[in-house]
Amino acid sequence: MAPTSGIPSPLLVSTTTLLTTTTRRDLSLQSDTQKITLGIIFAYMLAIFILWNVPYIRSILWPFKMLVIAFHEFGHAITCVLTGGRVLSISLDPREGGVTHMQGGRSGLTLPAGYLGSSLIGALLTFCGFDIVASKVASFVVGGCFLLTLWWGRRDWLTIGTILAAVGLLVGCWFIAHAEALRYVVLFIGVMSSLYSVWDICDDLILRKVNSSDASVFAKRYGGSSQCWGVIWSIISLGFMACGIIAGIAAFPQTRAQQQEDSQHFIPTKF
Repeated sequence: MAPTSGIPSPLLVSTTTLLTTTTRRDLSLQSDTQKITLGIIFAYMLAIFILWNVPYIRSILWPFKMLVIAFHEFGHAITCVLTGGRVLSISLDPREGGVTHMQGGRSGLTLPAGYLGSSLIGALLTFCGFDIVASKVASFVVGGCFLLTLWWGRRDWLTIGTILAAVGLLVGCWFIAHAEALRYVVLFIGVMSSLYSVWDICDDLILRKVNSSDASVFAKRYGGSSQCWGVIWSIISLGFMACGIIAGIAAFPQTRAQQQEDSQHFIPTKF
C-alpha cells in the first residue's frame, strides 16, 4: 500500500464540505414561516413577562398558569411511577399552586422532575409549534398527559375543570384554518411552560425566598442550598427551551402553504 501524504483526499474534502454546508443550511432560517414563528416566540416571551408582572391584568395568564402547573405536577407523578412509587393524588389550588401526594419512588429524581419535567414538556411543545402536523401529534400526547393527571386528580374539581377546558381548547383549534390555530396554541403553551419553570424558581427562591419548595426540600436531603439548586434547574430549563427552538428550525423548513397541505393529509378537517 502506498504511503499517505499529509494532503487530504478529494473525497474527504468533499464529504467535510457537504456536512458543513448541510449543518449550516439546517440551522439557518429557510422560510418566512420559520422567521414568523421565531418572532412569535419572542413576542410570546415579552407578553408573558409583561403580563406576569403587571397587577390586575396578570389574571389573563391564570388559565395557562394552571395548565403549566398541571405539567409540573405531572412531572412529579410520572417520575414517581417510573421509579417504582405510587401516586396517591394530584390537586391544583386557586393560589396558583399544586401538590402531588406520592408514596415511594426516588426523591432524588421526583423532586426536580416537577420543574425539569414541565420545562422539558415546554421545549417539546415549542419544537412541535414550528409545524402544524407536529402540533397535531403533540396535542394527542398532551391529551394523554392530561388524562393521567385527571385520573390522579379526579377528586379535585378545579383540576378537573382546568384540564377539561384545556382539552376543549385543543380540540376546538383543530377546526380553525385546518388546525393552523393549533400550532400557535401549542407554541404558546410550550413557551409558557418553559418560562414558568424559570420564573417560578426565581420567584420562590430569589425574590420571595419561600421557605418550602422543591429545591429547598432537595437541598435539605442532598446538601447544597436551595438557591444553588434553583439556579442549576433554571439553567437546565433554559437549555431545554433553546434546544427545542434550534431543533424546530432544523426539522421544519416548510412554508405555510406546505404545512397546510401536509396537514390536510394527516387527520384532515373540513375547516
